[in-house]
Amino acid sequence: MFHIKQLELVHWDYWRRFTLPLDAQIITIVGPNGSGKTTLLDALRTLFGLRCSGKRDYRRYVRRARRSFAWIRAVVANKAGSTGKRPFFPCLKDEVTLACRIRKAGGDWTRDYAIADGDVSIEELEQNADKRIEWVGYRDYQSRLAWGGLTPAIAKVLALEQGDTDKLCEYSPKALLELVFDVFGDKEVLDNYAAAREEQNNAEQELTALGLDLDRMRAQAEAKQLEADRYREWRQLADDARALESEIIPRLEVAELARDVGLAREDIARSRRDLQHSQDELAVHRARIAQVEAERKAAEDERRRIRQHITEAEQAHQAARDTVRDLERLIAERDALRARLALEGGEAALDLEAAYTKADSRWHQLQREERDAIARFEEKTTQLRATRDNRGPLPDAEVSRFRSRLREAGIAHQTLAEIIEVTDPDWQSAVEAVLRPYRHVLLLEHEKDRHTAWRLGEQERFRHFIVPERETAPRAEAGALAEVIRFAGPVPRWLPDLLNRIQRVEDVEAARQLPRDSEWITRDGFHREKRGARHLGRPSEFHFGELARSARLQQLDAEMKSIDARLLKLRPELDAAKAEADRLRARLFGIKAAEELAAKAPGYEDAEAALPAARARLTAALAARTEADTGLDSVTQRLQGIGIELDRRKREISGLEYRLQELQDNAAPRRQEQVRRILRLRQLRRGMPAHWRDPQEQQQLAERHGEARSARSELERLRRRLHDGDWITDDTVLSLAQRLKADVHAREAQYAERQGYCNTARHLSDDARAAYIAKLRATVRQYGKNLRALGDLAHVDVDCPVPHLENDDRTLASAGLEVRFDFDRKGAVGLNDGEASGGQQVMKSLILLIALLMDEARPGGFVFIDEPFAHLDIANIDRVGSFLRATRAQYLITTPVTHNANVFAPAQLTLVTRKKKPDDDWAPPIGLIQREV
Repeated sequence: MFHIKQLELVHWDYWRRFTLPLDAQIITIVGPNGSGKTTLLDALRTLFGLRCSGKRDYRRYVRRARRSFAWIRAVVANKAGSTGKRPFFPCLKDEVTLACRIRKAGGDWTRDYAIADGDVSIEELEQNADKRIEWVGYRDYQSRLAWGGLTPAIAKVLALEQGDTDKLCEYSPKALLELVFDVFGDKEVLDNYAAAREEQNNAEQELTALGLDLDRMRAQAEAKQLEADRYREWRQLADDARALESEIIPRLEVAELARDVGLAREDIARSRRDLQHSQDELAVHRARIAQVEAERKAAEDERRRIRQHITEAEQAHQAARDTVRDLERLIAERDALRARLALEGGEAALDLEAAYTKADSRWHQLQREERDAIARFEEKTTQLRATRDNRGPLPDAEVSRFRSRLREAGIAHQTLAEIIEVTDPDWQSAVEAVLRPYRHVLLLEHEKDRHTAWRLGEQERFRHFIVPERETAPRAEAGALAEVIRFAGPVPRWLPDLLNRIQRVEDVEAARQLPRDSEWITRDGFHREKRGARHLGRPSEFHFGELARSARLQQLDAEMKSIDARLLKLRPELDAAKAEADRLRARLFGIKAAEELAAKAPGYEDAEAALPAARARLTAALAARTEADTGLDSVTQRLQGIGIELDRRKREISGLEYRLQELQDNAAPRRQEQVRRILRLRQLRRGMPAHWRDPQEQQQLAERHGEARSARSELERLRRRLHDGDWITDDTVLSLAQRLKADVHAREAQYAERQGYCNTARHLSDDARAAYIAKLRATVRQYGKNLRALGDLAHVDVDCPVPHLENDDRTLASAGLEVRFDFDRKGAVGLNDGEASGGQQVMKSLILLIALLMDEARPGGFVFIDEPFAHLDIANIDRVGSFLRATRAQYLITTPVTHNANVFAPAQLTLVTRKKKPDDDWAPPIGLIQREV
């Protein structure tokens, strides 16, 4: 902060005009009581926008001069601080002139302030020829001074009353804390906290009042609502009773009667249906009995046939067993001859006989191969002749057997392969791959034969399609597979559709040009359909068209050539085998057993060869007999089931006949009762409104009220309740209850709104209190730091702990600042505990005072102190003086002339005031005593 270098007064109190140099650290203002010491300080307070001491103000001083104007001018320092900024920027000179012009206008005194760069005299300020000086009001001037360092906090301290500066140590901890916060604290934070707390209290009081009023209105609304509910209940009961008597009960009676008529009608119709159903069921049972009788007769015929088959099977079994026995006897006879041959001729004879047997077997085997080859050659010759004369697929045993059955039944037919001709041999493989599943499809010449053919197919379990529906094939699509096929007759409709749907492409790459969903096939047989794409395989045998027949002819011709070559090779081998057998047989002549063996060798060989077959026939005969026995058991069980079913059918027929008689007996009384109901219903409906007879409405009434008897009981109950109850019958209670309910809703909305506002105010108050506590803690820490620094200068230990602060109004209200001083290591003393001496009291007050004015951001400044040396001894006066010299502030100290001369020791400048004489108009000028440096 800046310090004062010069002061000039014009027409201030009883001084006419004088100028005082104040460029010193400690300035002592001395003079008798009433000589103007406080008047001089009030002039400075007025210049700096401060409140004058006591009840004085600037008007009191200017009125005494009896002039229409007055001036206060001071020259203050404007040197740059540690931050490089000047206090009165944009004034750039080291000195600045502060001026207060007081004038009388309109019967009252007004003051204007100005700040001029440099040392500007009053005359220059008055003339203001170049208009550079701007006169401002009191508020704007205070803002400029605050920016220059004279903050509202320092202004508050400088405005302390006379005598308060040396009594700060007598403040209570709470009062001292309030003073410190007033000086250091942010006034806006305190104002915000006070305003928020006041707003919260007001909001809570208003909310409490609204809550009481809301509870009262709710009680009134609930009471009136109960009355309205009683009225509604009475009106509802009365309306219900009226509706029951006049409408509901008659409608229910009509509805019940109509329902009874409908139920009876349905019952009669049901009886008719039951009668018809029973008659139909009786006819079905009788027809079924006739059918079962036929089934029993057929089963008995089948049982006789199976018994005959069993007899034949037994005979076949006996014959097979005899054959096996005879063959086994021949084999045993051969083995006996061989044993006798070994006795007669030795082991060589056995070897010779074995060689003969082997050669003879070889000869007979070659004979059988020759016969088989001749038979195959004749068969292939027959097939070749048939293939040259006919078209169609290769013969299949199952297909051939079924076609024989069809021909026996006189059903004309063709195979699909007989009417298909492939016109392009390059696509023969693709056509064969696509039509492979259909090569044995049979096409009927006449559609009327379909059921007969299907019955034969069921009997034979024929696995291929039998198609009766045929039509002329449509024209083939361009590029389709059907384009390379020619049909020799009508075809099934699905076949041209299949072939026209498949497009022919050379390969998979060529298929890229087709649409995405197209079905196609390549020459190699790679097929694409809706399920995906796959290779259908290249068939080894062709079945469709002339190419297939040519291939079969070539195959038959090759097979016949192979058989002929085999015969040419086989005949020399046969002659050699016969010669070898004759030679060995000739060697065996002369041995009786050998002769018998040689004579009977073919028989023995045939027996040995036929024995496995004979045993197989014996096994088959035994299996056939077992199967026949099983079939007989099955037929016997079926006959038992047929007998059980016949008994059950006869009992059901007896029950149905009894049921029919009962239905016929009950039909007439039901119809008569229905006629009486219909007549009664017509009588009741006469005169009723049309909508009363609406079935849907009647159903709703029945669901709501039940039967008419229940509705009459409900009507009687309602009448008793209306008669015995204490009801509200005035309908004005409804509007009153509604109005009270609306008022309660409005008041609830208002209460909710105020409650939200109260919560917001509470939050704002908590936030403002928290900000206030934070600022208060920072202020106390800063003030404690100032106290400790001043205590070090005065050689006094100062302790200023931070008070306990919580976010609570009660805690804040009771918080105080406890400052303790330790003089001469005699123990710490408090603010006003009575243990400190008078000089120590003054020292404590000065430390407390000067700490209020310390600001690290703006060091220096000036302090007004009224009579700090009163009641001090010489030692304490010197101690206070040393303390003042050790600080960096500028002090203006008043002291009476009665003090010891030591009070002037620390002063570099002493101002001496004198009283005005009664006969003089103006007081004498202030004297100056300046210490030489």
